[in-house]
Amino acid sequence: MRFVRESARFACLFAVTGLLVFAGCTKVAPSDQPGAAADSTLKQVLQRGTLRVGDCLTFAPFGFYDKGGQPDGYDVDLAKELAKQMGVKLEVVNTTSANRIPNLQTSKVDVVFCNFTRNLERAKEIAFTNPYVVASEALLVKKSSGIKSVNDMADRTIATVKGSTNGDEVRSLNMKVKIQEFDSSQAAILAVKQGQADAMIEDNNFLAYQASLDPNLTVTDEALVPLEYNAFGVKAGDQIWLNYLNLFLFQINASKMNAQLYKKWFGAEPRFPLNPQY
Repeated sequence: MRFVRESARFACLFAVTGLLVFAGCTKVAPSDQPGAAADSTLKQVLQRGTLRVGDCLTFAPFGFYDKGGQPDGYDVDLAKELAKQMGVKLEVVNTTSANRIPNLQTSKVDVVFCNFTRNLERAKEIAFTNPYVVASEALLVKKSSGIKSVNDMADRTIATVKGSTNGDEVRSLNMKVKIQEFDSSQAAILAVKQGQADAMIEDNNFLAYQASLDPNLTVTDEALVPLEYNAFGVKAGDQIWLNYLNLFLFQINASKMNAQLYKKWFGAEPRFPLNPQY
């Protein structure tokens, strides 16, 4: 009987041990699984020692080159703070609206700061953090144009930037207007100044800054679309990196650093809250 009891106990221990081994194996994420710690952009950046941020450097004051040829602006300041907190060097990669998503998908950059509006269509290809700045849309026009609102744009030309959502927004107005696309925001602004376009539609934060630089320009006092919540863009499937960036945004918002940087570059307090009430 003792032998039978000992044999049964041994068999039980063997079975339990086997279950523990099996359970332990099933909890370990394989290294090739998307978002696994070994493949996370966060780990890659820390190992590389350099953070590569895609930023639109033709979109002052969000991003531009200063007189010394160095990247500067609101988004650049945020990128500098992120690199500082990570303890790595910063490399700013000049990016256009059209190549924001391709640059993420091909790992040319680790994250994109470029007035990136979150929407469901883009979310099919990349992931977005929580918002860090909010805006609506308005028109940049010459003061001499007589244009007071989008209702004055019938049979006129609106300049937009390739790869932005602005062209779709104009089309949704169902107005008889001509849409002319440009490679950069600066090219679109120049088109308005030179009379190639009657107006430019863009983020009201950006346009207010541009009008402050040229006494011949003004911004229409309207909100053409619902509020746009702009965020950082990252490659899809990397939850570890996304979590890290969201925590970074939480900290700079809770400390008021983000609001201070906004006031530094736009000359006013943020107009819209980051967390809307529904």
